Amino acid sequence: MRFLRDVVFCVIIVLLAPAVAAQRATLHQSFDVRVPWTPQPVVVAGKASLVYELHIANEAQEALTLRRIDVVDDRQQVLLDLAGSELVAALGRADRAKGKDRLHIAPGMTAVAYLSVPMADARTGHLRHRIVYEDSAAREITLESAEITPIAAVAKPLGPPLRGGPWVAIYDASWERGHRRVIYATHGSAKIPGRFAIDWILVGPHGGFAQGKGETPAQWHGYGADVLAVADATVASVGEGIAEPASLKEGAAHKVPLEDATGNYVALDLGDGRYAFYEHLKPGSITVHAGQRVRLGEVIGKLGFTGESTGPHLHFHVSDANAPLDAEGLPYALSSFRVVGAYASIEDFGEGRPWTPNETPMHSNGFPAPLSVVDFGAGH
Repeated sequence: MRFLRDVVFCVIIVLLAPAVAAQRATLHQSFDVRVPWTPQPVVVAGKASLVYELHIANEAQEALTLRRIDVVDDRQQVLLDLAGSELVAALGRADRAKGKDRLHIAPGMTAVAYLSVPMADARTGHLRHRIVYEDSAAREITLESAEITPIAAVAKPLGPPLRGGPWVAIYDASWERGHRRVIYATHGSAKIPGRFAIDWILVGPHGGFAQGKGETPAQWHGYGADVLAVADATVASVGEGIAEPASLKEGAAHKVPLEDATGNYVALDLGDGRYAFYEHLKPGSITVHAGQRVRLGEVIGKLGFTGESTGPHLHFHVSDANAPLDAEGLPYALSSFRVVGAYASIEDFGEGRPWTPNETPMHSNGFPAPLSVVDFGAGH
């Protein structure tokens, strides 16, 4: 009888096994998380980081609220932890939601997290993204998603795009409508050509970017300055024919079509799928043509005030295609410039206040820090 009971017990266990196996983990319809561009390290003021975006699309039929984004390396170290006000500041949305409203993602809506992940060095490895969010019932859920492997930086440093100085590197990754956060979808996919763009503006030795009120382009200190080839390269394309407003007021009064936003420009093919773009050049100043070979330091045009511009400056960036807007911006390094100072804020610059000089100017290679003031020397 005992033997029979044991057999029956075993049969019951076997019959119950499928029922036990049928117990499955709870699933949640939530976000589609994507990294559309594989990042490469960039060294800014001596510190390496990865600058890229997470596109976070809500595929659920309910609103979801973001609470945290962590970036974790293959050693389980948290490289970036965004929550609270830092998470709010890192997010952007096409509807330009403000403050904490950015965290509430409606069904079908996409938020973009603009990330800058610090690296101990320029090493690369697998990175994962941990998204913590709440559903409509206030349940906190964690999503592990979007594993990426950054590309190692191998590009040769570039020469200066301008001579002398002091030039201010106008950019900041946190500006809501700065180059870093302006997405273009002109040919069926979203791209950020200006991810690493810098607007270069010449200032006086004690500040100020123009004579008088700077009402006309010619009053700006950098207007008409020589623009230089940053490498031995082939001219990939030239865009000309854009007239220059007679005054800044006239320029502000007219909406520039998207196709004319770059103004007059030159693109150089640097090789290895990299293209250098020089934008807003002075009418009639471009001295090169498509297909022409240029040498490092050669004059290719002059700084102007064409296209979508709030004042005369040189817009410079590097991207992965010969297209002003339909390309992904790539990191780059500039060789041999002197950091002579910095502006404390963009407001100080805009109001013509003095910039703060360094006690000892620093020779540097790499990518200038936001609002740094540099001198390129005599050029090549």
